[in-house]
Amino acid sequence: MSEERSGEIGNYGSPATSQSRIQEQVSQGHSTRAALYRAIEDKLGQNHKLVSFFTSFHYPVAISDRDADMVEDVLRVTLKETDELVLMINSPGGDPLAAERIINICRSHSARGEYSVIVPKMAKSAATMITLGARRILMSNTSELGPIDPQVSVTLEGESRPRFVSAHEVLKSFDRLMRQANRTKGQLQPYLQQLQRYDARAIERIKSAQDLSDSIAVRTLKSGIMKRDSEASIRNKIKRLLDPSHSKAHGRPIYPDVAQQCGLSVEVKELRSDIWTTIWELYSRLAHLVSTTACKVVESGDDLYVSVL
Repeated sequence: MSEERSGEIGNYGSPATSQSRIQEQVSQGHSTRAALYRAIEDKLGQNHKLVSFFTSFHYPVAISDRDADMVEDVLRVTLKETDELVLMINSPGGDPLAAERIINICRSHSARGEYSVIVPKMAKSAATMITLGARRILMSNTSELGPIDPQVSVTLEGESRPRFVSAHEVLKSFDRLMRQANRTKGQLQPYLQQLQRYDARAIERIKSAQDLSDSIAVRTLKSGIMKRDSEASIRNKIKRLLDPSHSKAHGRPIYPDVAQQCGLSVEVKELRSDIWTTIWELYSRLAHLVSTTACKVVESGDDLYVSVL
């Protein structure tokens, strides 16, 4: 991958010919979105500064530590001390430790140590973690969060390529085999053959990854919108996010009503409202960009940082 950084919006200049304007629209250059940022900020209210963070659902990329640096780089240029950050995020997820860093960066650069999040369509897995750090989450009825149980890469029997499966599923199948083997009074060989497929060190790593996701989520909420709740209470509130047995699948959507039941501060916007129509326009342009030209984008109305394959 390579990374490209733009400067202020004025660096782009105004396309001088009809052909260059067409090319700017086709390639979804920064100037095609700058006015949308300002329009949304006007609707959000004074001192709200919008920054977008999109990672591709098309290319095989995930939220990583490098993205935290990209986010901070744009925030340093974009936000003044009195500005409250509004982060618009759309991503399939990635590294939970990177998500924890991004939460800290967003809080550190935003006024009063608080930020808001807009989920125009899908903020899944580690992207859902980032929303947990927000004081409020703006969604529509079609916006989606997702379970935050970690995914691990495994090669299933009969398959040549690894695939990502839920850590919960791996541990559940391992524990079930162990219980069955311990209860049996007959032939243990069938169970031992199946248990040989599991590496003890891998099982410990998977357990650690699961504990890490739990710890980040609870700690984030405890230091934010649920500061008055005990850790046990927080864990109980967000069990639909932590335990995939509630959602039945890692990719299953968690819509605003369920997010509200989890105790999250969700504000639902009407799909055809003026502000959501403008948000959707910006989302559509950025979604096109990260499925054609770039794999990751962090930008504001004034600054742009893209990562391209």
